Amino acid sequence: MMSETQTLKGLGCPRCGGIIPIPEGQAIARCPYCDLRSIVRGERGVRRYQVPALATREQALKALDKFFGNFAIAQDARSKSKINEVFLAYLPFWALWSRALGWAFGQKEVGSGEQRRFEAREVKIVQEMVWTGAACDVGEFGVQQIQLTGQPLEPFNGEALHANGMVFEPVGSTSEAQQSAEQDFQQKVSSAAGLDRVAQLFIRFINKRFGLVYYPLWVIRYLYRERAFQVVVDGYSGKVLYGKAPGNVLYRAAVLVGGMALGAFLAVDVPTFIAMASSNSRNNDSSFGFLIGALVIGLGLMAFAYRTFRYGEHYEFGGAKFDLKQFTSGDYGDILRTAMKAVDSSNRSKLS
Repeated sequence: MMSETQTLKGLGCPRCGGIIPIPEGQAIARCPYCDLRSIVRGERGVRRYQVPALATREQALKALDKFFGNFAIAQDARSKSKINEVFLAYLPFWALWSRALGWAFGQKEVGSGEQRRFEAREVKIVQEMVWTGAACDVGEFGVQQIQLTGQPLEPFNGEALHANGMVFEPVGSTSEAQQSAEQDFQQKVSSAAGLDRVAQLFIRFINKRFGLVYYPLWVIRYLYRERAFQVVVDGYSGKVLYGKAPGNVLYRAAVLVGGMALGAFLAVDVPTFIAMASSNSRNNDSSFGFLIGALVIGLGLMAFAYRTFRYGEHYEFGGAKFDLKQFTSGDYGDILRTAMKAVDSSNRSKLS
C-alpha cells in the first residue's frame, strides 16, 4: 500500500506544475490548484476499490436482534445473550466484471407423453456477469462471496480504512482467481442456454475488468450460556450475511416429526397409489416418471428433517446448505440413478 507522500512524488500538473495526488483505482486525476483533469495511464497492477460502510454499529446490533427472531433459534437467545465484541472489518474480495457472448447448439425437449421429442435449437446468449471470491482466509467469518449489485466502488484509501476498522490484506494468486471466475462464467452461460442436450458451445468474454474490492463487515461476537457465537453483518446494507446461534429444541423436534411423516407419505404411499393407478393406464411412462419424482421428493424431505434434527443444536445462517450430491452418493443415490436410467432408456426407445 502506498502512503500519501509516495503518491505525490513525480506527479506534476502539466499546466501549473502543482503536485497531483492520485488515489488507487482512479483513472482521472484532478489538480487541486488549477482544476485541470488528466487521464492516468500506465501499468498499475490490480486495481483496488472499497465499498463505503454506510451501516452503523447501532444498525448492526438491530440486525442481530432481528436475527434472534428466527424460529430455529432458541427462544431465550435474545434475553440470555451478552454482547462480547463488536468491530468493523474490511475483507478483500477478488472481483471480475465481464460481458459474456455465447452461442449454443443442441436440442431442447418439448411435448409430453407420446408427443415427447427433442428439437434442434440454436441459442444466443448476451449477459453481463460479475464474479467475486474471497482474497484471504475467511473461515473465521463465513462469508465466501459478496454480491456487488449497485454498491458504489470508491478508490482505495488505506489510511481511511485503517482509521475506521480492521483491514485484511489479500493472499493467493490473481491468476487462480481469474481462472475460477471464467469457469463460473462458463457454467452460467451453459445454464442460461436452457438446452437439454448441448452439442457445441462457443463463448467469448469481452470488456473484462479485474480488481480487488475491500468490503466492510460488522463482526458481532456474543455469549449464550457460556458458549461463544458470532454474527457477521453487511457493512453497507446492514443485513446479516452469516451467523451462528443456539438451536431451538422444539423446532428441531417438530421438523423431524413433520418431515419424516410427510416424506414417508410421498416416498411410500404416493408411489403405491401411482403404481396401482398405472396398472389400468396406457401411459405407463408418465406414471413411472411421477412415481420417481414423488420418491425423490419424499427421500429429500426425510433427509432434510434428519439433518435439521441431528445438526440443529447450533443454527447456522449463510453456511453450507443441503448437498444433493452428497445425498445421492449413498444407497439412495444408487436406487435413484438406476430408476432414472430406466426412465431415460424408455424415453429414448420411444422417441426413436
